[in-house]
Amino acid sequence: MAKPIAITLGDPAGVGPEVVLKTVLATPQPKHPWILIGSLWSLQRSAGALGLPMPDIDEINSIAEATAPVSLLQPGACPAPADFAFGKVQVACGELAVRSVEFAARACLAAEVSAMVTAPIHKEAIHAAGYVDDIGHQEILARLAGVNQTATMLMTPGLKVVHLSTHKSLADAVKFVRRDTVLDKLQLMHDTLTRWGMQPPRIALAALNPHGGEGGLLGKEEAQELQPAVAAAVELGIDVTGPVPADSVFNRAIGGEFDVVLALYHDQGHIAIKVHNFHQSTTATLGIPFVRTSVDHGTAFDIAGKGQADPTGLASAVDAAEAIVDGRLS
Repeated sequence: MAKPIAITLGDPAGVGPEVVLKTVLATPQPKHPWILIGSLWSLQRSAGALGLPMPDIDEINSIAEATAPVSLLQPGACPAPADFAFGKVQVACGELAVRSVEFAARACLAAEVSAMVTAPIHKEAIHAAGYVDDIGHQEILARLAGVNQTATMLMTPGLKVVHLSTHKSLADAVKFVRRDTVLDKLQLMHDTLTRWGMQPPRIALAALNPHGGEGGLLGKEEAQELQPAVAAAVELGIDVTGPVPADSVFNRAIGGEFDVVLALYHDQGHIAIKVHNFHQSTTATLGIPFVRTSVDHGTAFDIAGKGQADPTGLASAVDAAEAIVDGRLS
């Protein structure tokens, strides 16, 4: 039997349990066994609120007990808060969300599961639960894996984008565009995607300034930072082209010229992905020693418990994890 994939349920007050529940109901026989990590009560609350049946899930106490197509493992005693409500920040929900992520990550590190897929957690909730140094999943995973450099790769059919930086102001993001930071990220992309079966990955580096700087007339970063980074990467055997003007690089990637684009700040890459195909967009974390994919949306507190959440992203994240594990990422 194939090694299972762990799927965390996310913050119980958000749409995570809902999209997991809908995905399980739509997939009675997954390619790899699934182990849901989280509390049974969070699934039951979502099923009750949505008027959906509870799927046939085997409750287990350890990874080794998993024999059914879909199992559920609860990471310690995390009872439902007495005043539980959908769409609200609750300490117990933040605690459960982090415990579930930590459990799945440790199972990955111990090679008990082949990959982990995460439903969304809520930053304010995990901070309220005392995890003040963890902004989100990526920081939790880096802490547990003991790594210093990670990167987010957004994926949607026909387009993959890695970000040089994510949650920085635009002014700070521009300051981060330096030869060494770009070169390090290109190396990380090359190494991870090669390990995941791309031989070799064809990388495009997006330019920062309009028209790639117009020879310095519209900005110096291309000449001073980006071109030297590309030259150094090529010397290391990395297949990278650029800097390519941002108004054309994503279209060229969608057309098949490149496998992945390195975007230089949050919105430069996110807008391209979400305009191209938001509903099927997912994320993967580069730089950690295991496979983690995720939905590309948040907890959506405004619609939690109302049955409106679209499970397409969660299903796509599971498909992406399975593709990476099976060496089918393209």
